[in-house]
Amino acid sequence: MDTLWTFIVHRRHQLLVDSYLHVSAVVQSVLLATVVSVLIGVLVYRSPFGSSIASALAGAVLTVPSFALLGLLIPILGLGVAPTITALVVYALLPILRNTIIGLASVDPAVTDAARGVGMNRLRVLARIELPLAWPAILTGMRVSTQLIMGILALAAYAKGPGLGNLIFSGLARLGSPNAVPQALVGTLLVVVLALALDAIYVLIGRLTTSRGIRD
Repeated sequence: MDTLWTFIVHRRHQLLVDSYLHVSAVVQSVLLATVVSVLIGVLVYRSPFGSSIASALAGAVLTVPSFALLGLLIPILGLGVAPTITALVVYALLPILRNTIIGLASVDPAVTDAARGVGMNRLRVLARIELPLAWPAILTGMRVSTQLIMGILALAAYAKGPGLGNLIFSGLARLGSPNAVPQALVGTLLVVVLALALDAIYVLIGRLTTSRGIRD
């Protein structure tokens, strides 16, 4: 325990930087995946066939091992941030897309009919009625995707990606040296702590952005 604490004290600056880069990469990837997923969801949620195809394609990506996907992206995008963010966005799509489709499809038709009855066009109904009602489901998908790619990002050290994965891989590669185990352990624990912190932030965002009528 003393060795672990000593490592944290001596490497605190590196740990803060790596933690920031890890969270930044995850948040950016989830936001990009959310934009893509919501756009696709809006296009297909009225069509059972289209919804099934979109979900199946997004789900097929999850069957590809992260190491394999990164290996396929490296020759195209090189090493570093580009293949890492691309892989994370692709892995984050399915939970958000599926929840977007479910959320939009579950909006009561009577509500949208009433909105059209007072003169709202299709775009205004979507923006002011359907998306706000589907927002809790979309946010849940974002929470799931965030937890999913927090761990996947650690593996992106293979592609020289940012974040705590470099710390973990470096420690595992140096097993037997004095600081190897503390280095790998601290990196792993930080990933878990950051994942829990982001999930708590999502809960707060949900409370602040969801109307009380929908929550209740």
